Amino acid sequence: MTDVKQATLELKCPAKLNLFLHIIGRRPDGYHLLQSVFQLIDWCDTVTLKPISENAVRRVNPMPGVPPEQDLVVRAAKILKEFSNVSSGVEISLQKKIPMGAGLGGGSSDAAATLIGLNYLWDLKLDKVSLSTLGLKLGADVPFFIFGHNAFVEGIGEKIQEITLENRDFLVIFPNKGIATASIFQDPELTRDHARITIDGFLASPLFSYSNDCQAVAMRICPEVKQALDWISVALPNSEPRMSGSGSSVFTALAAETDIAKLANLLQNLPKGWVGRIVRGLNKNPAYNLVSSE
Repeated sequence: MTDVKQATLELKCPAKLNLFLHIIGRRPDGYHLLQSVFQLIDWCDTVTLKPISENAVRRVNPMPGVPPEQDLVVRAAKILKEFSNVSSGVEISLQKKIPMGAGLGGGSSDAAATLIGLNYLWDLKLDKVSLSTLGLKLGADVPFFIFGHNAFVEGIGEKIQEITLENRDFLVIFPNKGIATASIFQDPELTRDHARITIDGFLASPLFSYSNDCQAVAMRICPEVKQALDWISVALPNSEPRMSGSGSSVFTALAAETDIAKLANLLQNLPKGWVGRIVRGLNKNPAYNLVSSE
């Protein structure tokens, strides 16, 4: 039996951007081999964890249309509870700010925060490797958020190396239309033979020297992606917008001379239902210090 801390814990769950996404091959089991750089941003959900004496995982205000067996924070708590044989329970609430189905990793970040937070509250003392192994059962991006730093990511998402990135602001737009990741990766026209690059090569090149191999397929499946890219190109003529992950959010880095107030005003005129934000890149996950790095 572990010690259980009684205080309620509130954790910020940051989104991420894929600064590029290359598909360099495919494994015999069908999984695609990727290279990408994941950039944390200050667009965050909030997970609140409240210990309870009841031996249960309770979800407060669940997302409409998301059954418990598909709710990532509930699944994360149950996986950790079963793995650690903890008899105490938890009440979980989630304030969603990151759009669902946007390619920004919101659900994976929420799951990672739940694992990190409960590891702390239940005093399990599991390290990042152990938590990441559990997190991989929930999604390929969960280990990145547990890792906690911006990263150069390879393989199917399991090979993660810390990378130091410049402090930047970004414009991110979600055109209110999600894309099923499977529909991208099953498409016969998807590029699957991009040449491999190195971390040093990425750092030595301008930020947008590299591409997102999913973008062409996504624009065909979801015209809103191209509409959002075009919107940024008109608003910021010298920018180089691209899609994040498998979509459908698009983004661009903001130049130092960007008139932020003017851009914020332009965002008031986005098409109905679209979400646009000016965000700041983060160096690490706000929950980073709650888990051992060993």
